[in-house]
Amino acid sequence: MDAWEFYKGKNILAPMVRVNTMPTRLLAAEYGADIVYSEELIDRKMMKVKRVENTAWGTVDFIDPDATNDDTAVVFQTIPEEKNRLVMQLGTGDATRALQSAMVAVNDVAAIDINMGCPLKFSTASGAGSALLKKPETVHDILTTLRRNLPAETHVTCKIRLLETMEQTVELARVIEKCGVSAFGVHGRYVGQRPRDAAHWDQIKQVVESVSCPVIANGDVFEYSDFGKIRAETGAAAAMCGRGAMWNQSIFRKEGVIPPRDNLNSLLTKCFEWNHSLKNTKYLTREILIKSTGLENEEGWALNKSKSLADVAGVFNIPANVIGRKRVSNLKRPCEDLVENDENVRVKSSSEQ
Repeated sequence: MDAWEFYKGKNILAPMVRVNTMPTRLLAAEYGADIVYSEELIDRKMMKVKRVENTAWGTVDFIDPDATNDDTAVVFQTIPEEKNRLVMQLGTGDATRALQSAMVAVNDVAAIDINMGCPLKFSTASGAGSALLKKPETVHDILTTLRRNLPAETHVTCKIRLLETMEQTVELARVIEKCGVSAFGVHGRYVGQRPRDAAHWDQIKQVVESVSCPVIANGDVFEYSDFGKIRAETGAAAAMCGRGAMWNQSIFRKEGVIPPRDNLNSLLTKCFEWNHSLKNTKYLTREILIKSTGLENEEGWALNKSKSLADVAGVFNIPANVIGRKRVSNLKRPCEDLVENDENVRVKSSSEQ
């Protein structure tokens, strides 16, 4: 599928650290998200994972061989059904590491995206995220290396923020376009701006008008109608939503959002079905509750004290028999007890991709 066909008119789940794990992505897609991003995956971590095809669950698990517990073992997880809409976002500041990381999962995703907008220290300290905005030569090196070496059908993209001046932003946009990317995203805020500050849709529009490839507009999409509004006002090919989708994934429903509690129950059901990480299940739940009922109440306290998925299910009155029901055989997950020779598990290290 060519770039314009893939991106034109699409509503996209933006990458969010610790949020865009598989339950969030699957639920957003059920509600109508056309394209879903992974959370940012750090290059050095992805370079050492083992890729595991596990028919016990029907998942593809990317396992950290050095992990000491289940909550940290699965670095990235997907299922074949989401391949054609899934974008893996990498945090990297080096072309060689970017390519090695991308090759680990290139057969499991539709696109590889490079994070060039995150302003947080954990990303910029390694030369990744928004640190790349002022390094056009490195940007060029990373994107051209990916485009030259990845399969033609794999889209290569990046996501940026606004630079200090419009001229600098446009200049970088043109550098990115010349790398042969399928598209790139523009978060309509400066690096120093916080989420509470209004996004600059007018500046996204100027970026769109300066290039000929698809642009994905991001910033201040809080209801379904905003997807159409930001595309119309900026001329962008696609629209991307972050915080609105973190608080309620049903923002992607044409019919409108469902009540926050109903959405939370649907997300928890996804977590329970796939026997998702307890730590991440609690994190996703907290982010939704903070926006709705808050955490300083009996429900919030009980959530914090939960020691298992069954405990969490009890807090929200969801039947415990939902837990693990996506398992299709009794074989353990590789992160539970790595089984390298069973016919139901196929393990590949990154060097074997």
